Amino acid sequence: MINKPTVDEMLNKLSEDGHTASRYELCVVASKRARQIIEQNSGKDVPASIKELSVAGEEIASGKVTSARD
Repeated sequence: MINKPTVDEMLNKLSEDGHTASRYELCVVASKRARQIIEQNSGKDVPASIKELSVAGEEIASGKVTSARD
């Protein structure tokens, strides 16, 4: 379970520009980013304490990762 950043913080970041993000959208964005991190780190010696989903959550909360809207 992710405690920090909170789900509300991540939803607020995804909800910028007049768009209201849903929890489903947050799950999709976070899981896609976590998969990208896993692919980038494949073959590298990464400590087991680093969780890809936590890194994705931190990136969403900081605004580094956004949701593409059609």
